[in-house]
Amino acid sequence: MRPTPRCVLLFAAGVPLAVVPALLFPAGRLAWPVLLAATAAACVLDAARTLPARRMRVAARMPGRVVVGTPGPVALALSVERLVRPLEVEVLLDVDALLEAPAPVHARCEPSDVAGGGARAELELPVRPLRRGTGHVRRAHLRWTGPLGLFAVTRVETLDGEVPCIADLPAVRALALRFFGTRHGSTGLKTERYRGEGSEFESLQRWAPGFDPRAIDWRASARARRLLVRNFRAERDHQVVLAVDAGRLMSEPLGDVPRVDHAINAALQLAYVALRTGDRVGLYAFDAEPRAWIAPRSTMPSFTRLEQAAARIDYANVETNFTRAMLDLEHRLRKRSLVVVFTEFVDPVTAELMLTHVGRLARRHVVVFVALRDASLEDVTRREPLGMLDVNRAVVAGDLLAERHTVLQRLRRAGVAVLDALPGEAGAELLNRYLDIKRRERV
Repeated sequence: MRPTPRCVLLFAAGVPLAVVPALLFPAGRLAWPVLLAATAAACVLDAARTLPARRMRVAARMPGRVVVGTPGPVALALSVERLVRPLEVEVLLDVDALLEAPAPVHARCEPSDVAGGGARAELELPVRPLRRGTGHVRRAHLRWTGPLGLFAVTRVETLDGEVPCIADLPAVRALALRFFGTRHGSTGLKTERYRGEGSEFESLQRWAPGFDPRAIDWRASARARRLLVRNFRAERDHQVVLAVDAGRLMSEPLGDVPRVDHAINAALQLAYVALRTGDRVGLYAFDAEPRAWIAPRSTMPSFTRLEQAAARIDYANVETNFTRAMLDLEHRLRKRSLVVVFTEFVDPVTAELMLTHVGRLARRHVVVFVALRDASLEDVTRREPLGMLDVNRAVVAGDLLAERHTVLQRLRRAGVAVLDALPGEAGAELLNRYLDIKRRERV
């Protein structure tokens, strides 16, 4: 229990009220002890009627999985024993750096008519995840004052609650379903009739004018004594591996979200579509060393395993070791695969090892290199300079963009399919690139 600013102000205001009469009138010297006694009596009365901290109980219920950037409610239930007057309680949550702390919330407890005079109040405090991982709600701080507002009681309740913070999976599924609902998204499921659209035999059909003569099956036609053509479809059961870099550069924010979270969203969108089209999808995460490996599987229930593995990819503050990561991934891949690499680089010098090993991986597999473009650099180069500082910034930004272009061109010459897109467009462009690779039968 502590005095409030009102209590301090009350004592401070009593000083001039007591000194002035004492200076003007000899009998005014009695004003000081009288005023002091009245103020002390008010404080004692307020302290006696203030609810003790031991009569307050707090129960907390943490939210389930909360999407990054979307608030999730932490429910608190306050119960008070023997409450005789309405009580206004201010509640503040103490959270870790993974969560954005909510603003203080006020709850009002009303005395009940039942025996014992207990009261109960329920409230929700929204916590917003800033990044993926497991956020912790450590403590709840409760504060209330007495009837005169001269003393305040503070109670700290230890909660130790965990809030799982995951990527924006509803948006992932929504975009994936939009693509899957188009005619392009059904590649690998529907029959493709013309040679060049697929390589896997699907069925025979009677020849009709307009069909490609090269698709005629002469042996089957001889047995049936009529012209039959082969129907082909795009091959299924491709192996797709999503390789996500979680090193220092990928942990830096792009906009308000770390690069690795943008990469995971795009990777999960591709995984959803690829599983729906019958391909096998795996996940590989790395930074200074390999961190996670989910072997490729082809069933839709395996998407849950990919979600859980992606949620456990942590933010690293170490440099990425491309030599170790790419050699380890190449050793794991026994079959020709479509490898989608999500990573970031600074300049051609630091990207040299990455270029070497990604190019080596592309000799055996189909590699799609996904780099997230920073729109702020392009804005700096296009903005009209207002002074020498703006000119310097534009020159530096232009050099960074030129070096980035050089690295991406070297990747293209090494046979790597490069996708350089803004974070909000990366998922859609990656799905288009994947469907185009399937139609061309490149895997």
